[in-house]
Amino acid sequence: MDGTAAREQVLDAAERLFYGRGVQSVGMDEIRGASGVSLKRLYQLFPAKDRLVEAYLERRDLAWRQRLADRVDRHGDPRERILAVFDHLHEWFGEPDFRGCAWINSYGELGAISPRVTAQARAHKAAFMDYLSGLVAEAGLPAATAEHLRLLAEGAMVTAGIFSTRVPALRAREAADLLLTAAHR
Repeated sequence: MDGTAAREQVLDAAERLFYGRGVQSVGMDEIRGASGVSLKRLYQLFPAKDRLVEAYLERRDLAWRQRLADRVDRHGDPRERILAVFDHLHEWFGEPDFRGCAWINSYGELGAISPRVTAQARAHKAAFMDYLSGLVAEAGLPAATAEHLRLLAEGAMVTAGIFSTRVPALRAREAADLLLTAAHR
């Protein structure tokens, strides 16, 4: 097995286990078993667990942002593009394996002791804010609207994760709709 295939197998296993159960509750030996990659090879690819967590969050970030963009890009109207963010959240919250936001969860577990996790969480949240800022600019709305939308989305993520329900996305979408109406005036 080449290095790329082994790396992907390890990251697939890490994502399932870390996202499903939390980073601290999963050991490297369990990742080895779930991935089918030898422990020696695993440590060649990721010399420390925090490097594996960092790679897991990086890869998940790219996939998450692409899925969001794919959903938003189905719409041409700037207002509908913004509201599509919340439609994406509603869809995501309804996935059977939804366990909240991976970056919030990882930061909650390790942010105080892992600069790598902190950096990944901040980078992901900054990229999401930049994306919302771009949507708000396309709609010709005040720049502060993006921060308001982000707070609605982040609050929905936390609430949906804790209560295992899609409803926060609907409520956040309703609030975003009201916010957009007010910001447009």
